[in-house]
Amino acid sequence: MAIAKFRINGQNKQVDVDPTMPLLWVLRDYLGLTGTKYSCGIAICGACTVHIDGNQARSCVLPVSAVEGKEITTIEGLSADNDHPVQKAWIEQQVPQCGYCQSGQIMAAASLLENNPNPSEEEIVQTMDTVLCRCGAYPRIKKAIKRASEIK
Repeated sequence: MAIAKFRINGQNKQVDVDPTMPLLWVLRDYLGLTGTKYSCGIAICGACTVHIDGNQARSCVLPVSAVEGKEITTIEGLSADNDHPVQKAWIEQQVPQCGYCQSGQIMAAASLLENNPNPSEEEIVQTMDTVLCRCGAYPRIKKAIKRASEIK
């Protein structure tokens, strides 16, 4: 066991865990932040996407030791009351079906728009193809990202 220290959603935190424990389990089991989902466990599906120092990361394979001293943002920290442009657009465009992948989708979209405020359709597809949606909500996801770029 070791003490891992980092900032999460604007708050300083420390946890005493095995340094090899995936960040996902620290978020869910130790910090009670259950918005980040477990799905594949091998960083392929994107349901576990969070931001580390502003960049997308798959928390299911990232050891907590890798985030020492870093800034982590989860879906819970994206906005205080669902007023982030991506969240607004997601609601407006009625994106989710089952909803399981949505926190990963939203976090990926927010990262895309942070780095590229007006992405082309090709850039949207390229980014969002890394987060799998079994329901096939991709057309609404694309529309919501375009809408979020207008809101922002």
